[in-house]
Amino acid sequence: MPLFHAVVSINHLSAQVLQFDAENIEARKVQAHAHDTRQHKSSVRTEHEFFGEVCDQLADIREVVVTGSSTALSDFRHYVEKHRPAVSLKIVGWESANHPTEGQLVAFARKYFKERETMVGIPSA
Repeated sequence: MPLFHAVVSINHLSAQVLQFDAENIEARKVQAHAHDTRQHKSSVRTEHEFFGEVCDQLADIREVVVTGSSTALSDFRHYVEKHRPAVSLKIVGWESANHPTEGQLVAFARKYFKERETMVGIPSA
C-alpha cells in the first residue's frame, strides 16, 4: 500500500523523512555533507546538495508538511521554490518545531492532515 503523506523534520545538519498512513511508518534520514567547497569558500554548494537529497526523498509522496527551526525552514523553502518547483507543489505546510521525537512528529502530522482534509472537504476513511 502506498503511503501518500509525509512529515519532514529538517535542520542544517540532517533531515528525518517520515512517510506514513494510519498504521504504517517508513522512516528515512538524510545527513548533510560536512565539507566546504573551495570554489565558493562557503557551504552553499554543500547545503544545496543536502537539500537536493531531501527533495529526492519526497519524489513519490503526494503531500508533505515540513517542520524545523525557522532558519532551516526558510533556507529549505527558498531552495525548494527556486530549484525544485515540482516538490514545492507537494508541500502543504511549513511549521516551526525544534527537536520533536519521531512519535511527536507523526502524531502532529496525522492531526495536521486530518484537519486539512476536513477544512478542504475531503472525506476521511
